[in-house]
Amino acid sequence: MGELGRQARKVADGAEEATDSKPFILAARAGYVAAGLLHILIGIIAVRVAAGGSGSADQNGAMASLAGTPGGGILLWACFIGCSALALFLLSEVIFPPKRISGKDKLKFRLKDGGKAVVYAAIGIAFARYAMGGSGSSSSTQSTSAALMANPGGVALLLAVGAGIFVVAGYFIYRGATGKFEDNLNGKPSGSAGRAVTMLGTVGYVAKGIALGVLGLLLIIATVKNNPEESTGLDGALKSLQEQPFGIWILGAVALGLIAYGLYMIVRARYQRM
Repeated sequence: MGELGRQARKVADGAEEATDSKPFILAARAGYVAAGLLHILIGIIAVRVAAGGSGSADQNGAMASLAGTPGGGILLWACFIGCSALALFLLSEVIFPPKRISGKDKLKFRLKDGGKAVVYAAIGIAFARYAMGGSGSSSSTQSTSAALMANPGGVALLLAVGAGIFVVAGYFIYRGATGKFEDNLNGKPSGSAGRAVTMLGTVGYVAKGIALGVLGLLLIIATVKNNPEESTGLDGALKSLQEQPFGIWILGAVALGLIAYGLYMIVRARYQRM
């Protein structure tokens, strides 16, 4: 091995050692807590909407709500650090897969963790934006959709994104219904505490799958009808449930499920296999 190769190996070993350190792992676990808090707030806003109140039941509404609480700025920065650390940890897993992953499973593992790294990095950036006084709105989603709908390539991309969201929704429902979400847990408590973790995960995963399924369906419908105003993100997807028979109860159930998912994510921070 040449000098350049030895230097590259040394850098790689140092990066792997850093991401395996206890302080970094602790910060990465905090990323799951941040995601859990986000889902709890979205669920609470959705419950309020189902009860006749108002609010934006999506990431923007949750972060704006957090920013408006005492100490919210500190919490936003803490969530940014946690999500960023988790994104870096997942990226390190893509580069250096765990020894328990071997053979053909490595590619699937890398693709899955690579996708998760992108998601948590995006959430972390959003936390930082709100911590610095920024904001967001569904109008940006509509304007982006309108721009893409103006050309055939954009329409194809939106349909692909909608279909992709629909597939992810099915994946969440499958993992919740079969209990596969527990595969990545290590040392889950026994007895009633363990059953509570399982219940939170089952209800939470299925509820998030339903919410994502509606989101993907609305995006596909908006694209087919060439109506960007119907592409309103998660907030619009959840509120559209109210228009169905027994819609208030359906929205309320999904909202409570999202809260359950958030609580599960906080528990997951403790028991996730890292």
